[in-house]
Amino acid sequence: MPAYHSIFLDEPNQQTIGNFALLPLRTRTRGPAQQLPAVPPAEEQTLTADSPSYDPLDEILSLFRANTFFRNFEIKGPADRVLIYGILYVSEILGKIKPGIVRREAEKAVMNVALDSNFAIPGDAGFPLNQAYEAPADRNEAEVLRQYLMQVRQELARRLLDRVFADGSGVPSKWWLSFQKRKFMGKQL
Repeated sequence: MPAYHSIFLDEPNQQTIGNFALLPLRTRTRGPAQQLPAVPPAEEQTLTADSPSYDPLDEILSLFRANTFFRNFEIKGPADRVLIYGILYVSEILGKIKPGIVRREAEKAVMNVALDSNFAIPGDAGFPLNQAYEAPADRNEAEVLRQYLMQVRQELARRLLDRVFADGSGVPSKWWLSFQKRKFMGKQL
């Protein structure tokens, strides 16, 4: 059974840096991403792919669990690279959420990772999948990519916390935490 690929592969007029797509996002965080229409918080976790507000971050969270079971992933385009990066990042921040931790402490731990601007981007020596990503052409492109990834990281952290603590009990979902130690493609960020 093959891994699940991004539905944004056929997105027209994708802006790319290197071979990483800068896709539109539904976000509250400032950054270079084009804005999609906002949705009420109650509907955020139930968006379907045919909604005009569905974005790559919704796709990352919905495909995360299924794709973590695949050791190999055939990259079919720039949108798949966004999916891969997001899955690796979700794996990283799930590792910061410990069983029994309360939401406030989890937010602090996860947002410290999300707000850290000292992370590797494609082309940097510390980036785990440089063989699958092209480096930005120049410093300006590198800065735009860093800002986009920062925006993705912050929004993805917020949405993941909403899902991990969705039941309202104040403790993390055991279902989500069961995926903490899984590695996607044998890698972690």
